[in-house]
Amino acid sequence: MTRIAFIGLGNMGGPMAANLAKAGHTVTGFDLSHDMLKAAEATGVKPANVMTEALADAEVVITMLRKGSQVLTVWNDIIRSPAKDTLLIDCSTIDVDSARKAHAMAKQAGCLSLDAPVSGGTKGAAAATLTFMVGGSEEGFARAKPLLEAMGKTIVHCGDGGTGQAAKICNNMILGISMIGVCEAFVLAEKLGLSHQALFDVASTSSGQCWSINSYCPVPGPVPSSPANNSFKPGFAADLMLKDLNLSQEASLLVGATTPLGAAAAQLFGMFEKQGNGGRDFSAIIEMFRQRT
Repeated sequence: MTRIAFIGLGNMGGPMAANLAKAGHTVTGFDLSHDMLKAAEATGVKPANVMTEALADAEVVITMLRKGSQVLTVWNDIIRSPAKDTLLIDCSTIDVDSARKAHAMAKQAGCLSLDAPVSGGTKGAAAATLTFMVGGSEEGFARAKPLLEAMGKTIVHCGDGGTGQAAKICNNMILGISMIGVCEAFVLAEKLGLSHQALFDVASTSSGQCWSINSYCPVPGPVPSSPANNSFKPGFAADLMLKDLNLSQEASLLVGATTPLGAAAAQLFGMFEKQGNGGRDFSAIIEMFRQRT
């Protein structure tokens, strides 16, 4: 079994580390939050009081953090004295430029590295059904794949370093745009006297079908597992969707891509977040459209 250091034991990292421990790997975790460390310990993850303790003798280091700047800072500490053949895997969702800088740092230190952001939310993290979008070398991917399979259901090698982040940003831009369209349609249906179930029955089996309707319908009833049936408890929080949409727009500016719907989605989720809804599920944005109409 593999000796793994897991840095970042939050709502996503905690259950991911737990699934690695459940698979029989030796997992030592570190997080700045004492509560997160205690929760991870209860799932079989050995807690470390300082990050260097977690890194000691680790064959693989996995990071799950919020920002590119945090990843670069942590990786800079990791590569100061890495063990021989250490594999670095970043599962955070960050900007492509920071991901490529992290890969360059690892290469200079003689370490294999992957950017491997995830999709599937907290439920997917707990159930080990995440999708991993992986950028990096074939060698690194082959070595990491058995570990990723302990945490996820779909593992896709997207290409060279940074392409995992590119895939994640593009995917979530689609998701943000599609959820807004679905929410607008359901609000319009309400105004027209069409029931939620009737619209769902039509759209989920017709040309309007998409994940935002079929699996994550933003009204209670049609999809019992959707956050709409649980007071919009995330799930995938609106502030995280806003983060990803902003990353998509930064990337668009960087490469000169035209993404008007992505820009509009970022603006709308920005308004929603400013109204104090950042911690709610992103599908709760339907309530903002009800207010505005």
